[in-house]
Amino acid sequence: MLESHVANPDSDLRQVRNRLLLMVGRVEEMIAGAVHALVNRDAEYARKTIKFDQLVNQDEVDLDRMCISILKVHRLEEPDLRMVTVAMKMVTDLERIGDLAVNICERAIQLSNERPLAQYEKIPRMGIVVREMVRDAIDAFIEQDEEAARSVLERDDEVDDLYEIVFEELLELMTSDTANVHRGIHHQSAAKYLERIGDHSTNLAEQVIFMLGGTDIRHPKLWRA
Repeated sequence: MLESHVANPDSDLRQVRNRLLLMVGRVEEMIAGAVHALVNRDAEYARKTIKFDQLVNQDEVDLDRMCISILKVHRLEEPDLRMVTVAMKMVTDLERIGDLAVNICERAIQLSNERPLAQYEKIPRMGIVVREMVRDAIDAFIEQDEEAARSVLERDDEVDDLYEIVFEELLELMTSDTANVHRGIHHQSAAKYLERIGDHSTNLAEQVIFMLGGTDIRHPKLWRA
């Protein structure tokens, strides 16, 4: 519940930041838990991780309500107005990241009774990188650090490169032995979900850059048209 003060919105804005940090902490746990469950073929761990999704969904609803309440109660000016509107967009990306972690957990459950398909060096690395990207994007939002936000954008290339390697390795395994196809498809899906988390992390960072400078860097070709 917001303790709104019309003349001074600082307390309400601080509550939004704190709740956003709580939400991103849960999302980070979901990413880590999903990758752990996949690599260790641990269905029980996957099911425990999936339960966090309800909390993340509640975070999204509560943060939207908090932001809407602030906009109704306070006559915000820049940069606070931009901060609140960006926060509402960011929670949507965070909720979607939670959904993608659930998707990975579902693949982990399906693979829990299967033999390992291949070494898991690249997929855990993808998990580490995207988790760091999510956290760094939110830290950049809290600290109002545009340089830190731009560093998140640069890391997306690493995620894309890792995904390409995973895809090619799995494709080779599946084409060399049709018995690998079932497991290979599930692993490819999990890697793709991690790549999509990287994309959502990039969205978070782009929103921070917009908040701080008022510049929308998405789809630059369209802006130049």
